[in-house]
This record gives sequence, C-alpha cells and structure tokens, in this order.
Amino acid sequence: MDIVAFEHLTAVQRAECARILREAFAHFPAYDEEGEAEAEVETFLTVPERFAIAALDGDTVLGLIGGIDTYSHAAELHPLAVDPVHHRKGVGAALTAALEARVAAMGKLTIYLGTDDEFGGTSLFGADIFPDALAKLATIAPTDGHPFFFYRKLGYEPVGVVPDANGYGKPDLLMAKRVARP
Repeated sequence: MDIVAFEHLTAVQRAECARILREAFAHFPAYDEEGEAEAEVETFLTVPERFAIAALDGDTVLGLIGGIDTYSHAAELHPLAVDPVHHRKGVGAALTAALEARVAAMGKLTIYLGTDDEFGGTSLFGADIFPDALAKLATIAPTDGHPFFFYRKLGYEPVGVVPDANGYGKPDLLMAKRVARP
C-alpha cells in the first residue's frame, strides 16, 4: 500500500475517491446528491485550508482521508473513507497515521474530529443525553460498529458531544488526539 498526497492522483483516481465517499457513507445521508461527493473531492485541490491523502494499491484507490487547517495549532480530520471491500485491512489506520504525521509537520499539536451517530452505532443514539451530557459520553458503548470506537483504538479520546446535532437522539461525538509536543 502506498500513501500519496491528493494532488498526485489522476482524474480517474479522484473519481474513485468520490465513489468511495458515497459508498463509505451510504448508511446515513451524506454525499447523496448528484455531484456532492465529486465537489467534496475537488475541495482538496481548490480550497487552501483543505488537504487530503489517499491509499493506493498500484493504481487502485483503497481510501482517502482529508484535513482542514482550522486553528493555529489544530486541524480537523474530515473525512475518512475506505472502500468497503477494504475494511478491516489496516487502510483506515494507515491513512490516519499519515494524516497525523502531516498535521504534525505543519506545526499543529492536535487533530480533532466529529463523528456523528445518525444510525444507531452507539449507546447514545436515540437517547436524551441532557442533562449531564459529558457523563453520558463517558459511558458510551458500541451497538453497531460506529467509527467512534475505531478512532478510540487509534488514541483519539472523547472531548465533547453535541446532543441532538443531527436531530433528536442523534449526537455528534467530538474526539481529539495530540500529534506533537509544544
């Protein structure tokens, strides 16, 4: 597996990235509209704050990960998408490690992300987590393969929750990881 900067991808490979985005997020409403995934892919080349990395096997795209330069000392991970046929093969972990290295090389200290539970992947889905949302976040448990637990295995920790961000009982789970020392 090779990890490459997004600007080195061909037009065909970028089209594959758009397909992967649609398929990886098919379980909830993202990249549903015509051209939406393609527009997201294009932002990695046209929006100065955006950047991305892809995993390749030869010329075949296995997955991609994006970043957004948001704070003076932190960047957002958005999105991570691996072709479903390549899940559980280390592609997501390799992409995340590559993004962490790039963000650290940019002089950033922290990467953060939001991972929505719009489909019932955690014990917080469908629950009223007010009051004391952080206490409920501390007791989160998996129910159906949510990315929260993948990120936690990679060293990301919960740093907040936005209750009802996507509708009642559909929170956005905020996570972060330090990637460099001050």
